[in-house]
This record gives sequence, structure tokens and C-alpha cells, in this order.
Amino acid sequence: MKLEELRRIADLLRERNRLDGEIAAHIGRPMTSGHLGEWIAAEIFDVELEQSAAAAAWDGHFQSGPLKGRSVNVKWYLRREGILDLTSPLIPDEYLVMTGPAGAATSSLGGTRPWRIDSIYLFDAVGLRDDLLARGRKVGTASSVRTALWAQAEIYPKPVNPRLVLEEDQVEALRLFARAE
Repeated sequence: MKLEELRRIADLLRERNRLDGEIAAHIGRPMTSGHLGEWIAAEIFDVELEQSAAAAAWDGHFQSGPLKGRSVNVKWYLRREGILDLTSPLIPDEYLVMTGPAGAATSSLGGTRPWRIDSIYLFDAVGLRDDLLARGRKVGTASSVRTALWAQAEIYPKPVNPRLVLEEDQVEALRLFARAE
């Protein structure tokens, strides 16, 4: 047993718990990528979150802009691996997916997953579901989404998807989370 290494890891976990507690105090929910991603979406995209974090299918509704009133399920993946956790049978109107760096779904051995937002994608949930079913793919946890659909859905940093064009203040806010290491 390497006691010194265990002590160092225990110290680091205490520091992480302290930081997670500070973040939780700001967002009003436990510090996880899901809860923090929802809070960031609420702040930047004017999403009113559901009162219960356990609400089925969607996390909230857009309150303004071209998507006003539409339900949204917010995801934050620390790495974009081409998969997306989809709800079924209830589905939201939209999936707003924030991701860290792109990369294949490979072994995590020796790697890290930094907390950053490199890209954001907006998917029409019905269109996404229909594409998966037409290709004989499953709809649910770890659904494999075609690379072309990711490219078409991008709203940040490349404004490809015309359904939600970001304002300069939104882009500036998102840059705060880019490559944060």
C-alpha cells in the first residue's frame, strides 16, 4: 500500500469537495455535469428549469428567442464521442448539447476529462429520433448519432444551425468555459 499517495489523493478529494460545495451553493443543486450544464443553459440561453431535477424527458423551456416555449433537455458531455443519451418514450422538443473536446469513445486509461465547453449543438428531438429509427439504431442511453448530424446541429463556436443564432453576449459568456484547464 502506498500511504503517501493515498494521503495526497484524499487531500485532493477534500479540496474538490470544497470546490464542488462552492459551485453547488451558486447553482442550487449538487455539483454534477448535468446540474451545472442545466444551470449554464438557464443563464446563457434563458431556459426556465423545471422545479424538480428529476422531471421526465426535459429539463426546462426556452423563455425567449426563436425557441420560446419549446421544451429542452440539456446535456453536458466533457468529451464529444458521438453518442447522446436520449429520452423515450417522452421526448423534449430540443436537445441542447454542450461538449468538451471531440474524440472517439476509447479507453479513459491515463486520460482526463476537463470541465470545459468547446462546442454546443441544438438537435430537433423528433428529427433525431426519426433518423436513428430509420437507420435501425436504438433510441435511449448512448445512442450513436451520425457525424453529419453533429455538424448540422452546431451552434457554437461555428454557427451552422440557423434555428438558434447566438448573440455576441452569449458567445462571450460561453468563451468563459472554453479550454478552462
